[in-house]
Amino acid sequence: MTESLERATDLQVRIWTEFSTMPGLRLTRDQACRLFGGPPSEVIAALQGLVDAAVLRQIGPYYLRADFGGFVA
Repeated sequence: MTESLERATDLQVRIWTEFSTMPGLRLTRDQACRLFGGPPSEVIAALQGLVDAAVLRQIGPYYLRADFGGFVA
């Protein structure tokens, strides 16, 4: 995420910090909205931005680190 951090929003940095400190973390949209406490539209947009930057990926209903393998939804 180092290249993407320059353009990341504060919310994206906060989300990435959680995922980077807990590599096995996987969250649904609803869980992410509760955890990060922002308006759902902002949290979902931040998650999608991190997926687009290839630092997170979405598998089924879950968001997880793009470099964390072995999870099957």
